[in-house]
Amino acid sequence: MHGFDEMSSGPADSAPQTGPWYKELNRYHWFVLIVAALGWLFDTMDQQLFNLARVPALRELLAPGPGMSPNQADVEFYSGITTSIFLIGWATGGLGFGILGDRIGRAKTMMWTILLYSAFTGLSALSWDVWSFSFFRFLTGLGVGGEFAVGVSLVAEVMPIRARPFALGLLQALSAIGNISAAVISLVLTELEESNYVGSAWRTMFVIGAVPALLAILIRRNLKEPEQWQAINDDQLKKKLGSYGELFSSRWRKNAFVGLFLAFAGVVGLWGIGFFSFDLNRSVFKKTFEGEARQAGEAEKDRQFVLSLKSHPDWLDSEAGKTKPQPSQLLDLKPGVKTSEKIAEPIYATILALHGSKQEPTVEAILEKLKTPSDTKVPAPSAEMIGQYESYLAGDNQSGSADELSGHATRIKDRSKYITKRLGFWVAMTSVMLNLGAFFGIYFFTYVTHYIGRIPAFALSFVMAFFSTVMVFAYLTEFSQIFWMIPMMGFCQLALFGGYAIYFPELFPTYLRSTGTSFCYNVGRFVAALGPTALGVLTKYVFVDYPEPMRYAGVWMSGIFIIGLMALPFAPETKGKALPE
Repeated sequence: MHGFDEMSSGPADSAPQTGPWYKELNRYHWFVLIVAALGWLFDTMDQQLFNLARVPALRELLAPGPGMSPNQADVEFYSGITTSIFLIGWATGGLGFGILGDRIGRAKTMMWTILLYSAFTGLSALSWDVWSFSFFRFLTGLGVGGEFAVGVSLVAEVMPIRARPFALGLLQALSAIGNISAAVISLVLTELEESNYVGSAWRTMFVIGAVPALLAILIRRNLKEPEQWQAINDDQLKKKLGSYGELFSSRWRKNAFVGLFLAFAGVVGLWGIGFFSFDLNRSVFKKTFEGEARQAGEAEKDRQFVLSLKSHPDWLDSEAGKTKPQPSQLLDLKPGVKTSEKIAEPIYATILALHGSKQEPTVEAILEKLKTPSDTKVPAPSAEMIGQYESYLAGDNQSGSADELSGHATRIKDRSKYITKRLGFWVAMTSVMLNLGAFFGIYFFTYVTHYIGRIPAFALSFVMAFFSTVMVFAYLTEFSQIFWMIPMMGFCQLALFGGYAIYFPELFPTYLRSTGTSFCYNVGRFVAALGPTALGVLTKYVFVDYPEPMRYAGVWMSGIFIIGLMALPFAPETKGKALPE
């Protein structure tokens, strides 16, 4: 970048103090802001690629065999586990790179964090089971966690005082563009997978996530360390660079713990609840799409397939029968609200089991096997359920020929494929909706804090985040609601993260800024890592007998935002103040 060497890497003292904030920036200011914003944008893109690829990846990695579907409860449980492991890596990397940001410099550390998260995002495509997937996500998290603290410290120290909160708000707002980019990548690759142009969309998504490594070259060649950091010449002060001992034994300790609790509430709220709205919406969308098929008579056709198969079990030994539909692909005559209330799936699975054990699938044999589940942890069906099984099986035992069975099987598999494709599209669109709201929410915080201060802006944002999250998990039941409920939740939840980018660098002096910011933003992730796991446990065990367990778990966990409110009385107001030295 010709001419940058002659420009200051610190705040412009002679910048105009009136007019738009961006008029105060020179070329080098813009360069720093663009590079830092791109680093964080690509960082959040990699985060969101994980959120979008998580369920498809786990369905493949947990599948008991090719073309088979894993247990949905296992997918939801391991979704929480893998997300928690990712957050632990994020927190670990954040702490380590936060120290390096103060000791070796912001620019050098940013380069290494970008290389790390890019490389291991790409390697995630090679996962062969759930634990290798988790391992690669942990290593990716190391780089993801380190980038934020050094990026915001760099921008905070380079920008003019009046422009600082606006520049930091813009940096954080652009993270939403990274998330939207991930959604677009997901949409395109899902379509390409459907057209057989790529073998596995989720694996290809992670390969694309390695591209940001190229940004490290630009950082290495042109980015300078801030003048404030370079000006630390005192030998005694140099010994305190990036020192947690200094952070906790000085007056900065209170600021560190205030920031920790503020970040903890927002991180759990977003990663432990908000991003799982994708999975909640997947359930809402699936019910919608299956409802459309049911209205078109597809469920009754599925029943005819089951009755015909009961009469002609030898079809399963034919060439067509070797590619039979999976039990989970069948529709019930009426929408089941719980797994335990499904009718078609267990009957079909029982027929397959009887055929595998060389038993004739008579009505009596099917009912007898259904009455005594092979899994001792599953309770025997009630008399009412047995009556529904009998009603479903009542029909013409001679209905359908082998050709008709093959036609039914093809129809069921094609329908399932079509619904899966639509689910992928609309889950990605959910991400777009959430991040459109996030972009404006982050900028909302930037301008609100400019007028009313940091603490009132945080208080307003925590209250909005609480009510919007409860609203989504309690009341989002219709397809059309994603177009306003999800953006509203994104606006409210992500507004907090605009506050973190602005507020945390203002809490610490230059020699502890990266370390302190990283402590606030990342130590909370160690505790926050329990959030996704807690959601998984609540879903699988506590609320398992409720119609939609994730709803109740999400509403219950929304109380986490209250912790952020409780920390605010102890937080210092920093509006309009210079960065501490």
